[in-house]
Parts: sequence; C-alpha cells; structure tokens
Amino acid sequence: MKKNTVLLVEDSKVQKLANERILHKGGYLVINAGDGEEAVRVAREKVPDLILLDMLLPKLSGPEVLQALKQDPATARIPVIVLSSLPQCNEAKLAQEGAASYFEKSRLFDNAAGEASFLEMISKVLCKSSEGRALAAGT
Repeated sequence: MKKNTVLLVEDSKVQKLANERILHKGGYLVINAGDGEEAVRVAREKVPDLILLDMLLPKLSGPEVLQALKQDPATARIPVIVLSSLPQCNEAKLAQEGAASYFEKSRLFDNAAGEASFLEMISKVLCKSSEGRALAAGT
C-alpha cells in the first residue's frame, strides 16, 4: 500500500521535528518546506496528498500560501490542514478560504491523546479527499 505524502510547512525547527516524528509514527511520508514561497513551489512540484500549513511563515504568510494553492488548478484539490498557535476563532474564516481543517499546535504537546486526535484528523481529511477525487473521476 502506498504511503500518503504530507507536505509539512513549518519554519520552527523544533516544531518541524516534533511534527515529523508524529507523522512518521502515523505511517506518512513527509516532505518539508520552511517558508511560504518554498511551500507553494514544493506543492506544485511534488503534489502531496495533504498539506499541513503553519500560519506564521517567512516570505509568504500562511493565508497567502493557502490562497495561492487554492487558486492554482494544479494544487487546488490538495487538502490543507492549518496547524497554528493562533486561536481557533479563525477556523471559520480559514474554512471559507479553502482549509480542510484546523489543528491548534499546543494540543500536540498535551499528551498522547493530542497526537492521536491529530493523526485521526489527518486520516479523516485524506479519506474525505480521496472520496471526493473518486466522485470527480466518476468511479
């Protein structure tokens, strides 16, 4: 079975390593981008199954990256989960802008339950995305 590829867009080395560990434990193949411009370029080149997007990034901000991805036909269908330390009150606005889901970074450090709910969210978003692609392909 093919591993799903996740593009992790994170400028903090500590956060990147922590997220990579969780994703590898969950069975995902991880590619990285350390700033907004790199995120858009890597997404177009590699076309990952899912993007985990930090909001506070150098060069292009998270919202700018999300907008660029959703406006590009090559990347518009890739689900994006916003990973942020910003309050969840932004969730509705992010959903309007095309984010598939939102996860607050601090929950990853709570305990194993935070990691489990993070991996469960990723799995649900990927499942929903593959169902949508199957319907669009007429299968």
